[in-house]
Amino acid sequence: MSQQPAPAAEIQAAVDKLRAALDDAETLSPPPWAITSERVVRAANQDIVADRSAEDPGDDIDLPYIALMHPGLGSALLLWLDSLTGIEFDERAPMLEELRHALAIARQILGSQP
Repeated sequence: MSQQPAPAAEIQAAVDKLRAALDDAETLSPPPWAITSERVVRAANQDIVADRSAEDPGDDIDLPYIALMHPGLGSALLLWLDSLTGIEFDERAPMLEELRHALAIARQILGSQP
């Protein structure tokens, strides 16, 4: 039976994974991201981030969400998670709500389950 990594280690691993992905995204698709009339999300350099122009009408409902999740938001999330990486905490003990949320986000980034 494998043991779940320590919460602090999970948050650090998520920070590392997010930082690598963010570095790539900022290089290729700098913020801000905006939706064009062609049902496309474009980065500040006009590169296409998401394209729903060939899809059925109505299949573009995720474009506002995709545009919102640009590297600027990822950077803010990274800074917040990184600020918590030095905190050691025990999942079995009462913990601050902020740490529970950080751990939940880290697990989403890592694709792991508690």
